[in-house]
Amino acid sequence: MTSFLFYNNIYFSYLWLFGIIIYGSGFMKACVLTLGCKVNAYESELIKESLKNNGYEIINDEANADVIVINTCTVTNQADSKSRKMIRHARRENASAILVVCGCSAENHKDSLLDLDIDILIGNKDKSKIVNLIEMFKESGKKLTKFYDLRNVDFEDMQINNFANKTRGFVKIQDGCNNFCAYCIIPFMRGNIRSKDIDVAESEINCLANNGYKEIVLTGIHTGSYGVGKDYDLVDLIRRITQNDNIKRIRISSIEVTELNDKFMEELRINEKISDHMHIPLQSGSNEILKKMNRKYNIDEFKSIINKLRKIRPNINITTDLIVGFPEESDANHLETLRNLSDVGFSKIHTFPYSMRNGTKASTMKQVNDSIKSQRVHEILKLSDELENTYYKKFIGKKLSVLVEDGNTGFTSNYIKVKLNKKCENNTFVECIITNVDGISVNGEVL
Repeated sequence: MTSFLFYNNIYFSYLWLFGIIIYGSGFMKACVLTLGCKVNAYESELIKESLKNNGYEIINDEANADVIVINTCTVTNQADSKSRKMIRHARRENASAILVVCGCSAENHKDSLLDLDIDILIGNKDKSKIVNLIEMFKESGKKLTKFYDLRNVDFEDMQINNFANKTRGFVKIQDGCNNFCAYCIIPFMRGNIRSKDIDVAESEINCLANNGYKEIVLTGIHTGSYGVGKDYDLVDLIRRITQNDNIKRIRISSIEVTELNDKFMEELRINEKISDHMHIPLQSGSNEILKKMNRKYNIDEFKSIINKLRKIRPNINITTDLIVGFPEESDANHLETLRNLSDVGFSKIHTFPYSMRNGTKASTMKQVNDSIKSQRVHEILKLSDELENTYYKKFIGKKLSVLVEDGNTGFTSNYIKVKLNKKCENNTFVECIITNVDGISVNGEVL
């Protein structure tokens, strides 16, 4: 009997150990879902890579995942709604999975999300530690909730070596925002401005370039503030990574017009690796509304800097963000915005109806009727399509270099998506002639 119990205990100990091995090193499946901006997308890639490096298989099917990670967004009411819907759907589809929720909506609504049967709930810090948090949950079986004062934290270092199914390497170099625009909740959700150390950033970028990524995209919540409080800035980082011969293009995801200083302009003039595209948020074309928004420029200042850009790069593609129906925006303000959008000649206007965010200054102001907002959005989108078509037609008959992304399409330096007339190898540059423009679709013939 003693012998039987001895071997029986060994047998069950073996099964227990075997279970640990299975669930800790490669047999568990993880699904990572993402809402929101390029910074969230970068952080989700980091989460995927961390899970993969710790033995998890990354899948796209949440119903068959052992772990589901949802990286949420709160920039608008719609983003919050999508985040909650995604969380509910994940739990309904997979009651037994370990459910991890992080990101801006989690940061903003941590108390109201507690009733959604989330196993691990964090905000915008410790995303790099999600694997450790999962292991803690597996050991204890107790739900984890972890949040910080984001106005008083350091930059959370993350490094990615590869991006799944992408030819452009995104690198988060900055986090947080100190601008406190009247409409924006993000400074409260992302915290103070802070930057990745320039040596660490350069190392990550060189690693991506040496792994075959020919285009590097520098991104952050407020990318142009990179290096504030340090003895380096965005231009210094650009100059460093330009030295890597494997890097053919350097793209900036977004930059404020107030950060396009003389140092940046000079670098743009001499550095051909900087892409021929700038995304510069305007937010309103009315001086009155810009002041109420707490933006740091007026229309004349904005136009002056755009003119300087175009003197340096005549064919530069300038896109923007615009909030429509900001509180107290009048018909006259809207018409002024339409005129100034045409005057600047943006190539594309990313248009958003104003969404009230509790806790911001704008939430206390007189709101614009939703039907008026909807009509104004329609007018802006129509103008955007016209401006985009006009910009693209300038290149008919011109030769452009395209970085191929999925065989038949790719992007030019000035961020025109070109449909090619034949299949080409991914992650290669091909020269093509722009043959025609159909609305906002651009076609090219490979030379």
